[in-house]
Amino acid sequence: MRPVHITDTTLRDAHQSLWATRMQVADMLPILPKMDSVGYWSLEVWGGATFDAALRFLDENPWERLRVIKKHCPKTPLQMLLRGQNLVGYHHYSDEIVTRFVNAAKRNGIDIFRVFDALNDIRNVEVSAKAIKECGGHFEGAISYTVSPVHTLDSYLEYAHQLKELGADTICIKDMAGMLTPFRTEKMVKVLVEQIGLPVHVHCHYIGGMAPMNYLKATEAGAEIIDTAVVALAFGNSQPAVEMIVAALQESPYDTGIDLDLLFEIAEYWEAVRERKKLKRGVTSLLHMEVFSHQVPGGMMSNLVSQLELQKTPGRLPDVLQEIPKVRAEVGYPPLVTPLSQIVGTQAVINVLTGKRWAVVPQEMKDYIKGLYGKAPGPMDADIVAKVLGKDEPLAPDIRPGSLVKSTYAEFEAEIGDLAHSEEDVLMYALFPNEARNYLTLHQEGAEAAVFMAGEEVKAVMEGEEPVDVNQIRELIKIVEMSDVSEVVVEEGGAKISVRKGGFAVTAQTASAPKDAESAEAAPQDVAVHDAAERPAAWREIISPMVGTFYRSPSPDADPFVNVGDSFEEGQSLCILEAMKLMNEITAEEPGVIREVCTGDAEPVEYGTVLFYYEPLS
Repeated sequence: MRPVHITDTTLRDAHQSLWATRMQVADMLPILPKMDSVGYWSLEVWGGATFDAALRFLDENPWERLRVIKKHCPKTPLQMLLRGQNLVGYHHYSDEIVTRFVNAAKRNGIDIFRVFDALNDIRNVEVSAKAIKECGGHFEGAISYTVSPVHTLDSYLEYAHQLKELGADTICIKDMAGMLTPFRTEKMVKVLVEQIGLPVHVHCHYIGGMAPMNYLKATEAGAEIIDTAVVALAFGNSQPAVEMIVAALQESPYDTGIDLDLLFEIAEYWEAVRERKKLKRGVTSLLHMEVFSHQVPGGMMSNLVSQLELQKTPGRLPDVLQEIPKVRAEVGYPPLVTPLSQIVGTQAVINVLTGKRWAVVPQEMKDYIKGLYGKAPGPMDADIVAKVLGKDEPLAPDIRPGSLVKSTYAEFEAEIGDLAHSEEDVLMYALFPNEARNYLTLHQEGAEAAVFMAGEEVKAVMEGEEPVDVNQIRELIKIVEMSDVSEVVVEEGGAKISVRKGGFAVTAQTASAPKDAESAEAAPQDVAVHDAAERPAAWREIISPMVGTFYRSPSPDADPFVNVGDSFEEGQSLCILEAMKLMNEITAEEPGVIREVCTGDAEPVEYGTVLFYYEPLS
């Protein structure tokens, strides 16, 4: 008998895949003791998107969530998903931050660290692997599985050897897109068992329906651990149902020994949660089944649908699904897993919506092409590289991308100041500055720090105007925090105050256009506003290619890319458009002179909004 072990993903990957990572601690607490008594190999409870989602959407402290789960699940090892040098974020962090984060995760309750890199670039795993081993954690090295001309069994085997050399305790085949098939699974598991010699853990998303068959072939081939979720959060974009897998393996050499009646008790609880919160069940549709053609993971598919709905173009999904494989091939076939799934998918959306391929390129895609995310699995299209990088040079192959990040813990500690009361607070700020500052501010005793900070921000935004009464802000915070009201907005004295659960914002109101020559002379020199009749026929528009937020400069303390009267060259950056969580530079298609800036800094814009008028230089 060689029983297979089960990792339950209900508390992390399952609700990230089906419920947009909206499971709250209150949803978990009543059932945690029973889940702890099942006898799982591990409970995956943390990491991935659960860290920032807790801050952004749930008004919960992710560290406290981990501590609470550990307290109620003392018998079962707790597992997290770690994105290598990206930790639980979407870009590289410094080696110091990576090491401190791993140590903090271990002391707060994580036993098993599943570590992956989106590119299977071992350099992006080195620092986190070392930290895990030094703090006594279990290091599970994950292979990001995909299908392409450059991803072969030999390439995966080579990467597994590299993970073993770093001290991996187990090897995970991470099939995030549901691309594995039963006989590929059998072949890959056999080779890993025979040539690597470490326990093999198989993680499959259901998506196209292959996962249960993959698990059966994997266990027969020697895999020791597989991932499942409770039936209420299984199937579709999630994992197979644990009840089904346990029942299927009964009376076999791989019988899990898990009590099926106990699983059904737990399932009834989660089914009641799902119904009460009116959340979706995992379903495999034709679109999911077509993953074997377009290779888009379920989570990425949900993202694409949301992006296109935001852009008011949901009907363009088929076009985007055709564009994604083209973009992926042009940039060296990266596996479509966070953050590369987001970067490739967003580039495909932009290409489709603008109608001009590679005319707008997010900074994240530029960084990837430059090599700042790691080594691309295959060769990139030379013309695309030249167009995107211009005069910039790709990163030298002997430079580890993570080594370029120099931010220190001391710097973050100084920035967040008295709002942080622990190393965990500082690390939370280092990873997600805006979200952490808002959370820590609003959770100070009595929210006094939020009141002070909002008042100071009003003064800064008003630049000399009479500041808004701080007592009014205090009352707004009380209203939001003590009621079901999600947001209160007040406009006063030239400022807009927006107080929301988990955050607040204060912005200046855009001044109206000058009505006469005298007031026009008093207007800022870098902005010009004209009636349509006043604009010469030769002026041309630069319009927004998508819904987003307009920024005149790459950061708050930087000068605008261009002002009225500035000349520019073809390909020169004119502004930033933040859309789909990425920063997109809008560049000039021909030389010209800026004649009018048509929208205010940090203002939302719709598709087709005029950003600038310019006069061509011919």
